[in-house]
Amino acid sequence: MRPKKNTPGEAAVASARPATSPEAQEQYMINLTMQLVERRLREGTASSAETTHFLKLATMKADLEKKKLEEENKLLRAKTETLENAKDTKEMYANVLKAMAKYNGVDEDEATDYEF
Repeated sequence: MRPKKNTPGEAAVASARPATSPEAQEQYMINLTMQLVERRLREGTASSAETTHFLKLATMKADLEKKKLEEENKLLRAKTETLENAKDTKEMYANVLKAMAKYNGVDEDEATDYEF
C-alpha cells in the first residue's frame, strides 16, 4: 500500500511546531483555514457562505480604496491652497515693506528689494 499524499494544509499540520503564544496559534489557524477555503474555491466545492465572504471582502476593499483616493485628492487640494496662500503672503509682505520704506521717507528708487 502506498503512503497517503498530504495536501498543502495537511503537511503544515503535521510538521508545524506548537505555537508559542495565543496570537501565534490564532494566526496559524487562520492560515490553515485560508488554505482550505482556497482549495475548495479552486475545486468548486466551496460553500455559498465561503464564496460570499470573499465577495464581500472584495467589495469592502474597493470601497476603502475609493475613500483613500478621495482623501488623497483632498490632501492635494489643501497643499495647493497652502502654496497659493504662501505666495499671496509673500506679495503682501513685499507691499508692506515698500509702504513702510515710503513712510520713512525712502524713495522707491532707493528702497531695497526684500527677498523671502
